[in-house]
Amino acid sequence: MISPTSDGPIVVTGGAGFIGCNIADRVAAQGSEVIVFDALARPGVERNLNWLVSRHGDRIRPVIADVRDEEALNSAVCGASAVFHMAAQVAVTTSLLDPLDDFSVNLLGSLNVLEAVRRGGSVAPVVFASTNKVYGSLADISLEIVDDAYAPKEASVRARGVDETRPLDFHTPYGCSKGAADQYVLDYARSFGLRTCVLRMSCIYGPRQMGSEDQGWVAHFLIRALEGRPISIYGDGKQVRDVLHVSDAVDAYLAALRNIDRVSGRPFNLGGGPANAVSLRQVLAYIETLTGRALELDFDDWREGDQRYFVADARRLRAALDLPLPIGWREGVADLCDWLRTERGLAGPRALAKAAAG
Repeated sequence: MISPTSDGPIVVTGGAGFIGCNIADRVAAQGSEVIVFDALARPGVERNLNWLVSRHGDRIRPVIADVRDEEALNSAVCGASAVFHMAAQVAVTTSLLDPLDDFSVNLLGSLNVLEAVRRGGSVAPVVFASTNKVYGSLADISLEIVDDAYAPKEASVRARGVDETRPLDFHTPYGCSKGAADQYVLDYARSFGLRTCVLRMSCIYGPRQMGSEDQGWVAHFLIRALEGRPISIYGDGKQVRDVLHVSDAVDAYLAALRNIDRVSGRPFNLGGGPANAVSLRQVLAYIETLTGRALELDFDDWREGDQRYFVADARRLRAALDLPLPIGWREGVADLCDWLRTERGLAGPRALAKAAAG
């Protein structure tokens, strides 16, 4: 169970987005009322909101508004038992095109959430979705290529990944806005006594993800493959991420809320860890197995701020919240593939997902 701190609704900013709607679905399924606070700015997310309402009826209270709208936010947060702050401008590329908009959504919007809780006299905990981009490019980590993937030369980093003692190093406007918001969330616990927690996410994927070239690359690759369209790769495709299925991410967010007094004021890495560290090329090869189609790939220059390697050392989070080991990436990608076929009515040879996952 969620164990919120009062009988009020739980607010999910960005609640129609990919991770937000999965959190809202789980919370509503456990019997709580959920305020889905979302501007519906990203194409396609209204389908997630309609899905939530169809599944949970009056337990879902949509508020169509932007986190920069202080009045709407104050009203939504008033009386809330908890806030999951997921609303964000999510793409590095977009932040480079419009840094001011990125700043106002990610930093000013986050400060508005914190102030809505603080000035409203609320005891609602705030759990914030941060990013691995707070650690910068990680260019000082010496890498080598192993099996079509970058791997750290240092054995301890290869075995465990990057932990929370890593110095923060904000790159790109997106890294700056999310990183500054990350620090504000932590400081509001220190300065004002709010119960806050920061989860620095690696690559989350799974059902209800509207993947695009700029964000949600696992879903994007699958959509393009199922539609028989070419896939653009920026860099050499050997860059590595520790992918995490959204069901495991939701487990972590809800556990953070249940244990907020234990984790308040602390940042945690959230990712699949070394067992789910995989390169773009390795995922693409597996997608070919799932879809039964050879993929057409186009290669282009590296994009600004792209990390050649990021794997989260998430042991601190698992220990603090007693989380189980995450779903294996092959099983998870197969699950997303099946969902996309159903959701989008995509044709093509059906994957032997379970066999391939094994």
